[in-house]
Amino acid sequence: MALLVSFPGRNQAMTWILLLLLSAACLQVGNSAGSKRVNSFGINQPARLSGVQGSSIEIPFSFSFPWGLAEDSQMRILWRWKNFHGEFIYNSTPLFIHEHFKNRLILNWTQPQTSGVLRILDLKKKDQTVYFCRVHMNTREGMKIIQSIPGTQLTITHAIRTTMQSPAVGCSVWQMFTTAGLEDTEDQRNPSLVNLGATVGVVVATAVLITPSVY
Repeated sequence: MALLVSFPGRNQAMTWILLLLLSAACLQVGNSAGSKRVNSFGINQPARLSGVQGSSIEIPFSFSFPWGLAEDSQMRILWRWKNFHGEFIYNSTPLFIHEHFKNRLILNWTQPQTSGVLRILDLKKKDQTVYFCRVHMNTREGMKIIQSIPGTQLTITHAIRTTMQSPAVGCSVWQMFTTAGLEDTEDQRNPSLVNLGATVGVVVATAVLITPSVY
């Protein structure tokens, strides 16, 4: 798209000055937009989830990055809990699972996929905390590390058993119900890179780029 500006006679010089200024401004805006695209990266995971004690829960995640991967990408997925600098509970390579989650963590992800699911089995009350996905990868620009900033807040609910008398047959009927659903899909938005079919709405979580010197 071009902008044509004309001035009568003696103001022709002003026309050229204006065109030069407009061209410089367009170049600056274009470079700024390109810079945002080039430097974009992030990790997407739901803001909140809810699970029932004794059952299982899945935390979907996806990530994006602008760098080209090295021939040996050495890509791996890690998870932290409790806070941004909390203990590591999972490492895909070499495999590591925190003692608290022994035999209870399963990562459904294969390199070089950019989406996956962390499944926590046999939920316990102490599992109620925040979980942070972290990605390590070897790129053509060196080792890069990104980690989710807000993480996913996991809430654990109890299964409650009550007795209800059936007036028709006069027998007791045991019913199991929970104080909340298996999953709280509020404020979720489907991340562009997650192809799991299990997410209903998703919050695009921001992420931070970490220097390779950190674990």
